Amino acid sequence: MSKRKLMELVKEGYVNGWDDPRMPTICGLRRRGYTPESIRSFCDTIGVAKFNSTIDMQVLENSVREHLNRTAPRVMAVLRPLKLVITNYPQDQVEQLPALNNPEDPAMGSRSLPFARELYIEQEDFREDPPKNYYRLAPGREVRLRYAYFITCVSVVKDQGSGEVVELHCSYDPATRGGDAPDGRKVKATLHWVSAAHSIEAEVRLYDYLFIKPNPGGDLEEGEDFRACLNPHSLVRLTSCRAEPALAGAATGSRFQFERQGYFCVDPDTLKCGQLVFNRTATLRDTWAKIEKSQQEGRAGSGSKAYPR
Repeated sequence: MSKRKLMELVKEGYVNGWDDPRMPTICGLRRRGYTPESIRSFCDTIGVAKFNSTIDMQVLENSVREHLNRTAPRVMAVLRPLKLVITNYPQDQVEQLPALNNPEDPAMGSRSLPFARELYIEQEDFREDPPKNYYRLAPGREVRLRYAYFITCVSVVKDQGSGEVVELHCSYDPATRGGDAPDGRKVKATLHWVSAAHSIEAEVRLYDYLFIKPNPGGDLEEGEDFRACLNPHSLVRLTSCRAEPALAGAATGSRFQFERQGYFCVDPDTLKCGQLVFNRTATLRDTWAKIEKSQQEGRAGSGSKAYPR
């Protein structure tokens, strides 16, 4: 993108300034959570050439993933909460479960996660009528809670008006503390979670590509304006997310890996909003999401076009 076109996006309000995390600027990359090391690694990867070339954005994303995988602390956050009640867990009991800060670097140590009767999990981690190859939580199915116990879904509570699932009732196996069964039985899915009573509220901004075409300056039809290539889903704001209490007081610019979600950093707006605001730096690979996306594209037909990931 030329500076002239970037300036038009800023002046016309398509982005929130030069440091908008979707912008291909140094200040935009910094606010999104990219590290200097990842940008230098990207430059080393692509090298220097005497001719113009186009580099896939995934090369840059892979550079930041590789660096943050080694350096970012792991934490748990639920972006779209679904309440889960463990009916056979003691009403007032709270356990502190040990969790690794980064399996790639044992020197980063561990932290304690509060575990209680009422939890939050991701909405997408439960299906009342699970399709083929979906191994997460469903009625009658047993899964593992990360660092905690095996649980089995026993009943579902729905909103009387909309019919949507609003609460899950599950039972747990006390013998599986830590995530393994003494009898050797296996489960096919491990879910992340946070304690309902101890978690903190946060806003999460999910950033995606600013354009729906890889080269919006050169892939235009005759007479087409580059603004027509803007991705309408380049920013999704989630305002009722829940994060583990260890994130309370996280400094602006701090980077974390949300387990099973991706890499995130604390946005400067945290100081203005009075609550944590996170920007998504890069996603993690999600096997089920890929399966579901391919199924949807198959149903839509070969002529459909999805927004690039």
